[in-house]
Amino acid sequence: MCGLPPVTSYVESAAGVAAGARTGLSAIVVAALFLAAIFLSPLAGMIPSYATAGALIYVAFVMMSSMQHVDWKDFTNGAPAAITALMMPLTFSIANGIALGFITYTVLKVATGKTKDVFHFNVLAQRHFSSPSSCSLANQKSSGNFSL
Repeated sequence: MCGLPPVTSYVESAAGVAAGARTGLSAIVVAALFLAAIFLSPLAGMIPSYATAGALIYVAFVMMSSMQHVDWKDFTNGAPAAITALMMPLTFSIANGIALGFITYTVLKVATGKTKDVFHFNVLAQRHFSSPSSCSLANQKSSGNFSL
């Protein structure tokens, strides 16, 4: 029941808002382009994965620019940010990296007594991400398809 992570939808929505989109028209255009991408995906499959390395490196630099705003002096803020950034490439999944960041943030804040910094959403997300049925890695292990 994992399905596709909503990370792509969030990024597309955030990009539209950053570009100045205020109505639902940008969402409709993106939906139409995603629909067209279904039929064009075999063409994208012909492009070797190493050809996209330049774009991925650029995106990594853009994402790393926001790391300067993290309060690195507070371990309960810095450690989840570092774990999120490190686990995205190590798990080959943006969604799994974000999930581990949520879990780390919630656990560290509760363990250090800073429970006022933890919102109810964080606790719900941590419980969801920690349950074996919601994690794609756990599903791969249970089905026998897991390999390192």
